[in-house]
Amino acid sequence: MTTLVTGAAGFLGSHVARQLVARGDDVRVLVRASSSNRAIADLSLEYVTGDLRDQSSLARAMNGVQRVFHVAADYRLWSKNPQDIYDSNVGGTKNLLAAARQAGVEKLIYTSTVATIAVDRPALPNEFTDSRLDEMVGHYKRSKWMAEQEVLQAGKAGLPVIVAMPTTPVGPWDWKPTPTGKIIVDFLNGKMPGYVETGLNFVGVENCAAGHLLLAEKGKIGERYLLGAENLTLKQVLDSLAQLTGLPAPRFKIPHSLALGVAYAETAFSRLIGREPQIPVEGVKIAQHLMFVDCTRAQKELGFRAEPVSAAFERAVRWYEKNGYVSQRRIKRMAHAVPA
Repeated sequence: MTTLVTGAAGFLGSHVARQLVARGDDVRVLVRASSSNRAIADLSLEYVTGDLRDQSSLARAMNGVQRVFHVAADYRLWSKNPQDIYDSNVGGTKNLLAAARQAGVEKLIYTSTVATIAVDRPALPNEFTDSRLDEMVGHYKRSKWMAEQEVLQAGKAGLPVIVAMPTTPVGPWDWKPTPTGKIIVDFLNGKMPGYVETGLNFVGVENCAAGHLLLAEKGKIGERYLLGAENLTLKQVLDSLAQLTGLPAPRFKIPHSLALGVAYAETAFSRLIGREPQIPVEGVKIAQHLMFVDCTRAQKELGFRAEPVSAAFERAVRWYEKNGYVSQRRIKRMAHAVPA
């Protein structure tokens, strides 16, 4: 059986590809010509160069494939041209679904996101929570909501799809880093003078990748499954990182109104000098809402298990330190607290 993985050069996708190879699967990956393969360079893989927006390359990638893990996504909280996010996340997914249907694949695991259901409700949201497009904050969330709808509609039309909904993966090989990884890196480098009152559900990236493989084996066609572990406030995350590293956690709680004002000002300045803002407005708006969820369905129905998130934070810290994301001055301060 040949398995295609999109997004294998990225954070979560590289872990999915790695676990498939470790299991002995024949794995093909779709990578853009501009992508670095450093996260998967040591793996035995078949490469197809292409793009989700290029249907001919998808047809080549899908030739002879029985199973697909569509992990690729444009995960940014700011873009000079927001349409690029929709072209990749929505248009690219529609193209992939069409190619999968044409190739007659046996199963397609689509990586959505907790963001499509993590909305304000009286009880904790779960896989059965309905949400609306107007509840999605920012282009990334809106694009993923729209893409997920395309996948679910394709499932109703007969395509064998299962939807994985990762919460917030953390761990090694977050080379970009992702917006979540940037929080950890900023903490390690002493660039977080304060914090806002917000919260997310976190999960170790390796556990999340294993959950994808589990969905392919045991998930129900047309269903959604949250892959998460612990609901934590940002303050709890920073306190955990402080305990792991010996570095001080920020104590100043920044009001959302102040954070939003700073984000708007910083974004305006960034436009003037032509660089990406360090504090995206979209990120601050998202932080105004707790994204806590109930992740018990995959645990009860599929046997999904996730380790304590503190272990994933520790692996992430070690990896950022080892790979040059942390200043030497800060490493000297934390070397005694985080084993090499």
